[in-house]
Amino acid sequence: MERLKESDLYPPLKSFLTGQGYEVKAEVGACDIMACRDDAGPVIVEMKTRPNLGLVLQGIDRQAVTDAVYVALPAQSVSGRPGRRFRKLCRMLGLGLLLVHLKAESSWVEALLDPGPYKPRKDKRRQTRLLREYQQRVGDPNVGGTNGARMTVYRQHALRCAGHLARSGTAKVGDLRASTGVDRAATILQRDVYGWFERESRGIYRLSPRGEAAVESYAAVLADLDAAAEPRRVADDA
Repeated sequence: MERLKESDLYPPLKSFLTGQGYEVKAEVGACDIMACRDDAGPVIVEMKTRPNLGLVLQGIDRQAVTDAVYVALPAQSVSGRPGRRFRKLCRMLGLGLLLVHLKAESSWVEALLDPGPYKPRKDKRRQTRLLREYQQRVGDPNVGGTNGARMTVYRQHALRCAGHLARSGTAKVGDLRASTGVDRAATILQRDVYGWFERESRGIYRLSPRGEAAVESYAAVLADLDAAAEPRRVADDA
């Protein structure tokens, strides 16, 4: 199969713009395509066979000439999650996006985005979830930029429960909740995401072998959690 070239995108793009009353010319200065109509400002289109940083930078540079800047790509190159991210990036930068559908029988152009200011809609549920995680997490136990298991609020709560069971052997859910301050202790024990807990009888739990190993490996973290909880215990006793 012959490799796709940028020049393959030009005929359908020219036909698309001409059909809207534009006079189209290629390779004007540094621009791949420039189109003009009546007394309106020029439309500039930059082409690439796949999305990349160079295309985005070209589009941003052309915005110094006109607000009507489009980037054009083969439709099949802007698919899946990477494609969705690229479309969002174009919206954020105020760039238009033209998708060229190349077919043997006929090709056509889809104007997926028009240039314009980006006004993102705030996701209140996501913001609330992030703020809750930030506010409830004890300390700053993670190192930014690293992969692997993260110390989340959920894991800290599970560790509080595991630490209590390590000291008491077994415990009722209500007693564990009261002693640790973990309101969702019942859910953590029942879901047992990490395999740390075993149900001994109705409402009573103990540590599993994996839980015992976790208490040992997270001993320093448990010490920090206990130290952070101490002021609360003192206030409760006062």
